[in-house]
Amino acid sequence: MSEYRFDDRVAIVTGAGGGLGRAHALLLAARGARVVVNDLGGSVHGEGADASAAQKVVDEIRAAGGTAIASTHSVSSAESGRAIVETAVKEFGRLDIVVNNAGILRDSSFHKMTAEAFEAVLSVHLLGTFYVTQPAYAMMREAGYGRIVSTTSAAGLYGGFGQSNYAAAKAGLIGLTKCIAIEGEKRNIKANAISPGANSRMTEGIMPEKGLLTFTPEIVAPVVAYLCHEDCAVSGETLTAFGGHVGRAFIAETTGIDKEGLTIEDVAASIDEVMDVDGFKVPATAYESLGLS
Repeated sequence: MSEYRFDDRVAIVTGAGGGLGRAHALLLAARGARVVVNDLGGSVHGEGADASAAQKVVDEIRAAGGTAIASTHSVSSAESGRAIVETAVKEFGRLDIVVNNAGILRDSSFHKMTAEAFEAVLSVHLLGTFYVTQPAYAMMREAGYGRIVSTTSAAGLYGGFGQSNYAAAKAGLIGLTKCIAIEGEKRNIKANAISPGANSRMTEGIMPEKGLLTFTPEIVAPVVAYLCHEDCAVSGETLTAFGGHVGRAFIAETTGIDKEGLTIEDVAASIDEVMDVDGFKVPATAYESLGLS
């Protein structure tokens, strides 16, 4: 098998000053991509800024013979999201790949969750993905090519204690990814999500010791890089990646029941059948789910 390369491709990686984003940026650059390393350089809680975070990764890429430029714009406004995209086009003349990785944590049990903490996390994870991806998508649409990878999580797929803000944002990214994939299909734009497991600032004090040893960001990056490649064969999907494992996470529906004049009592009497996962289906669209496609 020939080596997968990204020569002449231009990529934006947000939150690339460390952890997963750094690993993605380094691998894409090592395989020939010109990379915009975006990172505000704030804390894991979204506080402060440090321009050196992005620049250090740029220096690493350049020292290894690659091409990169730093961007310290925040993702959490439409203006700054557009500025990140404009940085890529101004510096490199085009944009082919967006990897949405920027994120913060403000965990709290739901009954103690403040509106400010909830909105702050959505602003970075979900709105931030929109703010960067929407102007990038418009350019990709005109060019007839694009690859978009957004970072969801197990919390978004399955929930997690004290993470209602984070889980809501990450679940929203799955729906956003599916919509972009549907709309971009005719323009050769593929959009997918990655649900990674990796030791980083955001998992300090959370990940078990085994994960700290084996769940490195560098072993997730190849999955993201594949989804960024022109030969990527999937779109609208969510892939899980941790410790060398790669899998598909998907939304499925059980066979359930069908009955005219359905009553509350019918639902109660058939709830085991409704919940039975044998013979499940995986609808490709909302219309298919409703049996209208």
